[in-house]
Amino acid sequence: MRRARCRRRAGRTSSQRCSGLSAAQEQGTAHRTPPSGGAAQQPVPRPAQPRDAFFDNAKYLAIVLVAVGHAWEPLREGSRAATALYLLVYAFHMPAFIVVSGYFSRGFDASPARITRLLTGVVVPYVVFEVAYTLYTRWTDQAPDRPVSLLDPLYLTWFLAALFVWRLTTPLWLLLRRPLPLALVVAMLATVTPSIGNDLDLQRVLQFLPYFVLGLGLRPEHIRLVRRRAVRVAAVPVFAGALAVAYWAAPRMSAGWFLHRDSAQELGQSAWYGPVMTLALFGCSLVLVACFLSWVPGRRMWCTPLGAGTLYGYLLHGFVAQGAKAWGWYDPAWVHGPLGEITVTLVAAAVVTALCTPPVRRVFHCVVEPSPTWAFKRVPRPA
Repeated sequence: MRRARCRRRAGRTSSQRCSGLSAAQEQGTAHRTPPSGGAAQQPVPRPAQPRDAFFDNAKYLAIVLVAVGHAWEPLREGSRAATALYLLVYAFHMPAFIVVSGYFSRGFDASPARITRLLTGVVVPYVVFEVAYTLYTRWTDQAPDRPVSLLDPLYLTWFLAALFVWRLTTPLWLLLRRPLPLALVVAMLATVTPSIGNDLDLQRVLQFLPYFVLGLGLRPEHIRLVRRRAVRVAAVPVFAGALAVAYWAAPRMSAGWFLHRDSAQELGQSAWYGPVMTLALFGCSLVLVACFLSWVPGRRMWCTPLGAGTLYGYLLHGFVAQGAKAWGWYDPAWVHGPLGEITVTLVAAAVVTALCTPPVRRVFHCVVEPSPTWAFKRVPRPA
């Protein structure tokens, strides 16, 4: 037995023979720094995980479509083509943005750290931009008596109010066995309830809820499915068909269905239209979102770093969109022609891109992503 022990020892290095460490102990010290001068050995900090280029690209492209959609709105009158493009973009751009938001909200567990981040990262920007947009639109809309109301989201701020409600309810949706069917039922019931009112824009909160819940249920393998080559190829005829349907529907269908802010009765339809349109639009939007994500590049590109600043682009581009109307940018006749529509599209994309850049983010960081230390004595860290 002594010879066997000697043979086993012979396979070890001299340092291992001196230390006498077991395999588990050797693995536990693999990330320690070598001793120096008798000082205590400190663990090397783990490097931060790199951001996923695919999702940053997806967020950037989605926010560009949001800005372009707002820029197209004044061009719809008298232009069936502009209206068709508007309907097509509105059928999937906010659903895509909300699905991605839900995907990254899966870790929200209502812990003190998460609540702290929710208050500083969602509630504070909501209050700041709600007041700012109210004061700004008093001038652009010639409405000096417009009151400041934190319960009635104005313009773009509805998304922050909705995100606050959705994230607070995330632990509940994660506990349910069939959360998506229940969220669809909630959305359908909202469309037949005109008495919900404007408090926190609850119509939009409830009607867009299924997309957020869908994002909560997604896993990386689901994302890999829509990024297959077969899906990318199939997305070409799907989008072509969707554009043809949008062109047909442009003079026949109200764009209010895609905004999800009104009930069926408020859109001039019978109550039973609401649940039917909810299911139909959810199915169509889901297909278009999958096609959109299949086209999103997965590699790092020039626009990838801008994906981290999409909230800045979202909240700030509205000032330019509102100001463009007051400044008369849409008044020249040529703007409403093909050349003008292309120019408006390029300008909107360029403006929102600039608003996502690091210099702009540094300027507005204090109101979009404020540090929690100014409000909380002890800032807990997420687990």
